[in-house]
Amino acid sequence: MFLTFLEELRAAKIPASMKEHLMMLEALKGDVIDYSIIDFYYLARATYVKDEGLLDRFDQVFAKVFKGIEPTLESETEIPEDWLRALAEMNLTEEERAELEKMGWDKLMETLQKRLEEQKKRHEGGNKWIGTAGKSPFGAQGDNPEGVRIGQKDGRKQSAVKVWDKREFKNLDSTVELGTRNIKVALRRLRRFAREGAADELDLDSTIRGTAKQGWLDIVMRPERHNAVKLLLMLDIGGSMDPHIKLCEELFSAAKSEFKHMEFFYFHNCPYEAVWKDNKRRWTERTPMMEILHKFPHDYKLVFVGDASMSPYEITYAGGSTEHWNEEPGEAWLRRMTDVYHSSIWLNPIPEKHWENGQSIRMIKEIMHDRMYPLTLEGLDRGMRELSRKK
Repeated sequence: MFLTFLEELRAAKIPASMKEHLMMLEALKGDVIDYSIIDFYYLARATYVKDEGLLDRFDQVFAKVFKGIEPTLESETEIPEDWLRALAEMNLTEEERAELEKMGWDKLMETLQKRLEEQKKRHEGGNKWIGTAGKSPFGAQGDNPEGVRIGQKDGRKQSAVKVWDKREFKNLDSTVELGTRNIKVALRRLRRFAREGAADELDLDSTIRGTAKQGWLDIVMRPERHNAVKLLLMLDIGGSMDPHIKLCEELFSAAKSEFKHMEFFYFHNCPYEAVWKDNKRRWTERTPMMEILHKFPHDYKLVFVGDASMSPYEITYAGGSTEHWNEEPGEAWLRRMTDVYHSSIWLNPIPEKHWENGQSIRMIKEIMHDRMYPLTLEGLDRGMRELSRKK
């Protein structure tokens, strides 16, 4: 069964190695968890899943392989004393009690159904009816370790044999759209720390070594660590990008918090001879593109954010822009920028499966040497890996 589990994980493209599999078996052998399917679920998830984007996929595989496996009482198994103690006060006849002890779990379920039909109000603290915080084998948040939990998403004692709530897991698949927190996590792949500024942070390790060596307290200070990666962010604004405003705002907010050295500019559809920082003054306060290429050195990471959806003429022809006369086509400026900034990518909020339907998207993707990625958790992760490569 465990080998089947491993094979199913790999079939679902969860990178489960044999080393991790042996580690889990060793943990089971060492009795690090109780004999509980819930405990085993968390152990297996902690062992095999290293990327939160795979959690939903793992849940599906786990449910497929271990469906129907849960603690049950066989007819010849002795009923736990806690059950007998609780059932003794449930006004059962001698015949009912004898039958229950004989049948075990199935009979308990029938008794539960009967109690559900008879009970008309909430009960708490007792051990006869279905309720909370008591000794009854039915209910929630009680002390019966072999009970059936009803009506709560999470039991406090975590001891129920069977959970009668539908287990709901948040979908964390890599294809879902991003939120600010997830964007920050993905952007952290693009980090290279350096110590900058005044020496105002205690260097604990050096202080300990210096104190031990000198024989007196030797306090050593050091500059704070900052992300040394420099980012040049180009954001498409207006028109077909309006439906993606919220997503772009989240990306912008996350990038500002993650990168100390970040410059941003706006463009529309395709970057041309000038870009701008304030959309209200886009026609009066513009920054020439040549100025940007000379001001920011080649070690900046260049990231375009846009849907690349436009008329192909805007990319390939002078005068193709819908807003102004451009003396050179957008393609010329894109190639100049990627020639200067070798680490460059294009992030597209349109789902990747639709890219082939857009001629302009295919053209931009080709100009970017296929370095176009979707604005999803998985796409942003791929993009950050590309930017982290040494050129």
